[in-house]
Amino acid sequence: MSDKPLTDVCFENFSIHPELLKGLESAGFIRCTPIQALTLPLTLAGKDVAGQAQTGTGKTAAFLVSMFNRLLTKPARADRKANEPRAVILAPTRELAIQIDKDARQIGHDLGLRMSLIYGGVDYDKQRSQLADGTDVIIATPGRLIDFFKQHAVSLSSVDVVILDEADRMFDLGFIKDIRFLLRRMPGPHERQNMLFSATLSHRVLELAYEHMNEPEKIVVETETITAARVRQVGYYPATDEKIPLLLHLLHKIGEPRGMVFVNMKIAAERVARKLEAQGWKVGLLSGDVPQKKRESLLNRFQKGELELLVATDVAARGLHINGVTHVFNYDLPHDAEDYVHRIGRTARLGAEGDAVSFACEDYAVSLPDIEKFIEQKIPFESITPDMLTAPPKREREPGEGRSELAEVLDAAAAKRREDRDRKNRDGKSGGGRRSSTGSGSASAPRGERKSSGGERRDGQKPRHDSPRPQQSAVVPVEANAANESPADAERRRNRRRRKPRGERVEASGTAAIQQPITAEIPLVSDQAPFFSRLKQKIKQIVQRLPMPGRRR
Repeated sequence: MSDKPLTDVCFENFSIHPELLKGLESAGFIRCTPIQALTLPLTLAGKDVAGQAQTGTGKTAAFLVSMFNRLLTKPARADRKANEPRAVILAPTRELAIQIDKDARQIGHDLGLRMSLIYGGVDYDKQRSQLADGTDVIIATPGRLIDFFKQHAVSLSSVDVVILDEADRMFDLGFIKDIRFLLRRMPGPHERQNMLFSATLSHRVLELAYEHMNEPEKIVVETETITAARVRQVGYYPATDEKIPLLLHLLHKIGEPRGMVFVNMKIAAERVARKLEAQGWKVGLLSGDVPQKKRESLLNRFQKGELELLVATDVAARGLHINGVTHVFNYDLPHDAEDYVHRIGRTARLGAEGDAVSFACEDYAVSLPDIEKFIEQKIPFESITPDMLTAPPKREREPGEGRSELAEVLDAAAAKRREDRDRKNRDGKSGGGRRSSTGSGSASAPRGERKSSGGERRDGQKPRHDSPRPQQSAVVPVEANAANESPADAERRRNRRRRKPRGERVEASGTAAIQQPITAEIPLVSDQAPFFSRLKQKIKQIVQRLPMPGRRR
């Protein structure tokens, strides 16, 4: 198969429902891409397929056309209920699910089919009410769909079409158990049509296909290269502290790019975004810490061209179709070679041209051999000259600009992290929270105010001292309430006196002195001693430091 973006095969050449054909024409779909031309003859005949093609070659339209045509030409079950969808499309990320829903509504807006978008992070009650009102097609991420299924808000007993998009990413994100859970709640593979699409089909993906599909046909669009042919790839070997100056120089040299900068970690993505914003670029940030509604708003603004750059983690590397992306920067090389293909696939989509620039620093250059082996080509590298590390002049902001969009995004990300941390503390998953103080006035003390003496630290522990505290004369009476004690309470108190913790001394007068830190020195081990002698002495030192109740020195 050639690398041409379109073939001579037209959609009208297939037996497609007239209303669906009108929707395709109104959306601008006239001729098929290679994956569509190979897939549609099989899927329109009701066969299962597992399709592989490069990112940006029209896989989404291929399975949407097949799904809509089957729903329009095959009647639904007579006993089907309102909350029983006829088709389910599963995507690994929220952004990909939103993109599929957008394309589905563009093609099928006049077909009379009800579509529901189900994903986590937003509109739980709204999504539940949509399912209660009835739906024909569900486009969902696995986790939220399982939540609704277990609450009996949706039933999968009438599913006639099931589609898995970016199936290999399902494995990478740990969704494969969820996928199997959902597939086993649907009618059997012989009673439904199954479609699976991805840019890469690994052995584990094919195993899933043959397990839960009905003798699927494997469709592979062969190309000369794994990556898109119209992507110009180049790399640099900067030090970690040279990556920001180099990125700023390249952006200044390009002039007016519309690019995406991919970073491996969320905290690093925020740091890079701040640097770019401080230089005068209009920047958006897309990571797991950014609330879902904010992420959707940023993607919409970037698609409209209101933002020049989008700094993102791999959450945006799959399935998103954004027109006009001219440059992709791998600020960090990805750990997984397949992610490199999906990253640079954000540019040069459907026959356009684009540039992919990669930084192989000392932290991530170890991934380079695997990437080059996977894409079956060597990435050309260029040398870095001293002038490329000189900071370019700062871009001037337009007059009248207020608080930047990035500042609001960073605030929202920080707020989301605080909410997640507080939720974990409430659920008892943080390994213990702050101890509450019972002292008078401690609950109302202003934030940041320290107690003058004898108080506790913020975490409720006693203050640490580098040297032994001076002997205190204050004692705590043990027999203060002895007159009001029952015989059983008195016996328990006497037993507690016998089992004092390490370092606490019981006085003969019936009073217990305040616990003093243990300051006994443990002899050092000579470096000249044999190895096992030093090891034995070291273990003794460790054991002697362990806090064991009842031990006395």
